[in-house]
Amino acid sequence: MITLTKSKTIAASKDLLVVLTDPARLRELDLERGDRQYLIEQLNGDALVATCDISGRLVMVHRVREGAGAVRLEKARRAGNEMALKLIASKRDEAQLVSLQNDADLSLALAEGAALGAYEFRKYKTSGKNASLKKIGLVAPEVSAKALDELIDVTEAVLTARDLVNEPYSFLNATQLASEIKNLSRNSGFKVQVFDKRQIEALGMGGLLAVNKGSIDPPTFTILEWKPKNAVNKKPILLVGKGVVYDTGGLSLKPTPNSMDSMKCDMAGSAAVACAITAVAKQELPVYVVGLIPSTDNRPGGNAYAPGDVIRMHSGLTVENLNSDAEGRIILADALSYGERYEAELVFTIATLTGAAMRAIGTYGTVTMGTADEAQFKRLDDVGEQVFERVARMPFWEEYGEEIISDIADIKNLGSDLGGAITAGKFLARFTTRPLIHLDIAGPSFLNKRDHYRVKGGTGVGVRLFYEFIKRRASAR
Repeated sequence: MITLTKSKTIAASKDLLVVLTDPARLRELDLERGDRQYLIEQLNGDALVATCDISGRLVMVHRVREGAGAVRLEKARRAGNEMALKLIASKRDEAQLVSLQNDADLSLALAEGAALGAYEFRKYKTSGKNASLKKIGLVAPEVSAKALDELIDVTEAVLTARDLVNEPYSFLNATQLASEIKNLSRNSGFKVQVFDKRQIEALGMGGLLAVNKGSIDPPTFTILEWKPKNAVNKKPILLVGKGVVYDTGGLSLKPTPNSMDSMKCDMAGSAAVACAITAVAKQELPVYVVGLIPSTDNRPGGNAYAPGDVIRMHSGLTVENLNSDAEGRIILADALSYGERYEAELVFTIATLTGAAMRAIGTYGTVTMGTADEAQFKRLDDVGEQVFERVARMPFWEEYGEEIISDIADIKNLGSDLGGAITAGKFLARFTTRPLIHLDIAGPSFLNKRDHYRVKGGTGVGVRLFYEFIKRRASAR
């Protein structure tokens, strides 16, 4: 993980990451005329990053061009990522980021792209465990210490979420996930309560217990709470994250080949919730936030719940199980029902829920839908553009809800073979009376190939989206 610090002066020997709007300002750097001209020629073309190797010293420059603010920020992040990869390839362990422009957000975006792009999950490597790039000093007078601290907290939260998603089930079962969340709370200040299987049984969480029946490991239900005294909201924002730590599909076993290879990522929603609240608490945002994480693995062993079974949920509703691989909605439903006691002003669910969502829009964004008002969806859309975790809203018409009516129970956990992401959302909406926004992150949560600073494997999607949404709620009094 890269350490970001403030620096006062430009060191003559260090590699440089430069951001500017006017190439003429390269004169402010200690460069030979020929080297400066070489960089300017690249910047006048289409290159995202101009690079000059000056006797082994790398000088890399990103020119900010005219355009929409969100687009410029994303280009700066991608430039930061490209620069970090060049430094790593050259086995550099330290560099300076120099701003020759006056927009703090652009300087921070470049640093963010570098920090996120340099990430590697090397816990289980026996050699070369650490990336070579360890420190970037910012020579950027327009960036305040407070803004830099915020960036550090948020990027660390994203990288922690990536670590959690990348952990194999051999380490991260439901009990260990709860333990990791406790560790996060100790370092950031939010409260945590973990219910074990006996307590889950006492609560009547039939959905979570049903999914857990095929496993030899117990389930957990984790409650996270950040309630500052100066909170702007009396009723919390409720974040509910899917915590299926490994998913075989249960008795509705996933088809092979390769369909289970990445199913350690099925708890990406829980990682997003836990790490977003971590960043919110570290930054002491004046917003009351509660997180709920139901967690288990989904296995076909023992007394596994079967297609055709009827489950009595925490809410009292009965659910006909038609597909044991549609387990995420079942455990989230119990969490939503439990969450009714908070009378939340807004509820989010976030989950790697359906292949239908990924088929609809690929890996480039998150499918969203729900019952919240237009103002909340507009805020989410604006935030998604700002942090470049874009959302695509689906219709939520009543007809989709009719598809999950069961012949023998109140509802069933599967609709038709069309509109599967939406019928899953309709299922969730049956378990809360509060305004709901459902986020299906099946596409962007885990990548098979790198997409700029969104690295291969766990991406930590949702952390930056939630943090910025909650931060804006703090100022919407």
